[in-house]
Amino acid sequence: MLRRSLLALAATLVSVPLAQAQSAWPTKPVRIVVPAPAGSSLDIIARLLGDKLKDRWGQAVVVENKPGAGGMLGTDVAAKAAPDGHTIALSFNGPIAFAPYLYAKVPYDAAKDLVPVVMTTSQPNVLAVGAHVPVKTLAEFIAWAKAKNGAMNYSSLGNGSSAHLTMELFLVEIGAKAQHIPFNGSPPAALAVAQGEADACFMVAPALMAHVRNNKARLLAVSSSQHPDSLKDLPTMASAGLKNVESLAWNGLFVAAGTPEAVVAKINADVNATLADPAVRSALDAQGLTPVGGSAAAFRQVVEADSARWGAVIRKLGVKLD
Repeated sequence: MLRRSLLALAATLVSVPLAQAQSAWPTKPVRIVVPAPAGSSLDIIARLLGDKLKDRWGQAVVVENKPGAGGMLGTDVAAKAAPDGHTIALSFNGPIAFAPYLYAKVPYDAAKDLVPVVMTTSQPNVLAVGAHVPVKTLAEFIAWAKAKNGAMNYSSLGNGSSAHLTMELFLVEIGAKAQHIPFNGSPPAALAVAQGEADACFMVAPALMAHVRNNKARLLAVSSSQHPDSLKDLPTMASAGLKNVESLAWNGLFVAAGTPEAVVAKINADVNATLADPAVRSALDAQGLTPVGGSAAAFRQVVEADSARWGAVIRKLGVKLD
């Protein structure tokens, strides 16, 4: 009985500071660093969440755009921030799962310096072409790309991005070549396709939709069997026999390693509650974004699995960046 009493007391003593840490946080404005430009899908997600979370947290939530270096600049801010949860990065698979295999030097160790908190959204990359490209189906595009014999070009969100690697994988699978034109984020990459500066691109739908509505760009296919209702009419890569071209562009919140578990748990719970809000879900779906949520442990598993899969793909493709 004495042993049981001591164990119960120890559990109580541990739970008290954890509860106190949760209730005390945040003690000042929270900064969400977005490693992508204004108007990008990440920026849309961060501002939508921030608008709701400020009421839950009783503090201002400041969204700071810090694009550059394939998302590594903004992600590095969170990796080197004080481990108190007041600086959060809304990062994505590029600087987290791909960078270690692409660059000889990365300013942080994603596996050691950052803690995955919660996945925010996950959506397939969409293959799009400019209106100047004389194709209307995926099969026609594959034939056209092969016939161009390397003269085709494509835009991306930047070197090492999901958009870049998905297109490189696609080209290998269909046996074609193309010139890569990297941009700093999805808005300029999508605009390049709409203006005819680039022939095609892979990226998430939000940045493309305005150009699709203006008949400046055309969506041909999605890179995943799971996609939002807003894209349900598009065929998948697998339906064209390209089952290896499976590419989900996920994003989520990360904090510096050493952040108290109670703070991580609070951010996770509050973001999950926000993502469950019907108004938030509707706003995300209208942008072609699929809210995910879930536990921090589940998000970590996704990060680790994606890193392993794309590490092998990157080695196969032989892509290396300075």
